[in-house]
Order: sequence, then C-alpha cells, then structure tokens
Amino acid sequence: MKKPTFWEGIGVALLASLTGAIAFFALSFLFTEDIAIRLVISGLAFVYSLYLLSRSGERIGRITVMLSWCILSAVVWLFYPPLTLFLILNVLSIWLIRSLYFYGRLFTSLADLGLCLFGIASAFWTLHHTGSPFLTFWYFFLTQALFVAIPTGNKQTFADEAALSNSEAEFKRAYQAAEAAVRKLSTLN
Repeated sequence: MKKPTFWEGIGVALLASLTGAIAFFALSFLFTEDIAIRLVISGLAFVYSLYLLSRSGERIGRITVMLSWCILSAVVWLFYPPLTLFLILNVLSIWLIRSLYFYGRLFTSLADLGLCLFGIASAFWTLHHTGSPFLTFWYFFLTQALFVAIPTGNKQTFADEAALSNSEAEFKRAYQAAEAAVRKLSTLN
C-alpha cells in the first residue's frame, strides 16, 4: 500500500472543504445551523477515517475500529454535547485512528495530537475571521495533510510481516519434518 503524501493530503483537503461547504449550505435549509454543522463534521470525520484506513498498510482491526467509531459517534449524538466538545471528540477519533495505524511510538502519536489540536485552533481562527465554512474546513484539513511529515517510529511494515510469516512457515515445515522423522524412528524398532 502506497503511503499518503502531502500533495495527496492537499487534494483530500480541497475535496473535503468543497464537500463540507456545499453540504453545510444544503443541510442548513433542512435543519438548524447547529445540527447541519454537526452532520457535516460527523460525515467528514467518517469519510476521512475511511480514507486513513484505506491508506494504511495495516489490515487488522479495520472493522472493529469503524464499528467503534460508529458507536462513539452515536453516543456523542445521544448526549449532544456543546459544539466545541462535539468537534473535539470527532477530531480525537481521527487522531486515534492515525495513532493506531500510522505510528509506532508514543512521541509520534503525541505530535499528531498536537497537529490535530493545531488544526482545530486554525479552523476556529479562520471561522472567526472569515465566517467561511469552506475556508474553515480548508485550514483544518490542510493542517491534517501535514501528518505525513511526522516520523512513524518503528511501525512494522509489510516486508517485516512477510518475513515473519515466512519464518513461521519455515518453522512449521521443520517441525512437521521433525515429527515425521520421530514417527519413522519409532516404527523402525
């Protein structure tokens, strides 16, 4: 699996910003602005999480992670916290997915948490100064595109997993050969 790049992150940021702004505009006709922005935040966080999982080299736990994300999202919607806390909880779910699937050390995960918090701060700053949903989403996702610059630590790669499975396969063959030799020796007597 090809690792995400900064330029790909810019493309995702542009697409998410356009989609978020258009969805907010459309949903604000159907719902109150508070519900519309919550729907957009949840939708963008879900799609971004799917993007992260698709770009990750890990195959284990994807269904569990997305099921956990859906349960967390349902609980957040059930308790209906203030909008700021709602946003932070959705961003923390993105951080958790990146920490689980892209980083191998605590320090790199904490650096990514700082990047997520900086993204929230830049989004609030942009919203305060421009009032534009497009630019708000743009600045948030543009800062998230920088996560590729954070070193991954010692995360196990596909080559390591392949070597490990080859070693296990070789051990199994040697074990079966040893068992066959012991059976053969025991029948000779």
